[in-house]
Amino acid sequence: MTGAHIAAHIRAEKKRKEEEMMTAYRSDDLSGDWEFKILRSATGAFRNPAVQAQVEAEEALAGWTLLEKFDNERLRFKRPPGARRRDEMLPRGLDPYRTSYGINEGALAFWIVAAILLAGALAGWVVQTFF
Repeated sequence: MTGAHIAAHIRAEKKRKEEEMMTAYRSDDLSGDWEFKILRSATGAFRNPAVQAQVEAEEALAGWTLLEKFDNERLRFKRPPGARRRDEMLPRGLDPYRTSYGINEGALAFWIVAAILLAGALAGWVVQTFF
């Protein structure tokens, strides 16, 4: 395991524990039958109000209602289970159970590490070629 992989794992675990504490449900949330989900953005895309509004509109097509914005990376939604009946009629490519928006953390970490390795290799080539 690389240091970056370990750091990403620790960060994910910290966020998971934080979410458990932040998602205390009130009795009226649990009266009736609800589904809950957290939609995550590895790049903090929800800081942009236009992006957040677009995401909320997409989720609303599947019956999801925004409960709260934790931060620029996480939104929590709920929907009644009866909304499942409309899932087959959603626009192609819209997954009602998606939990990630945009690039996920694993892919983002991969591309960052790849860019660092490429930059290092390029720097080594420049040094060998010109010095």
